[in-house]
Amino acid sequence: MSEPAGVQVTVRYFASLREALGTGGEQVRTSAATLGALRAELAARGGAYAEALAPQKAVRAALNQVMADDARALVAGAEVAFFPPVTGG
Repeated sequence: MSEPAGVQVTVRYFASLREALGTGGEQVRTSAATLGALRAELAARGGAYAEALAPQKAVRAALNQVMADDARALVAGAEVAFFPPVTGG
């Protein structure tokens, strides 16, 4: 039997996103090609995911601990982090 299409990534959630989703992270098998598509796929789960990761919400992302935009390509085994914008001084 063949493995499902897509890549396996580790997704981590920080600060208010972690609180809203009730988890600090998870392993996700996704067919998404980019960070933006992954975010949309997670938001499509509905409930807290739809609320926390909605397109109109200010959410930053990092790929393998480097800040990245929605167009950044996902790679197998990557670590993706989603977090709210950081403010303060």
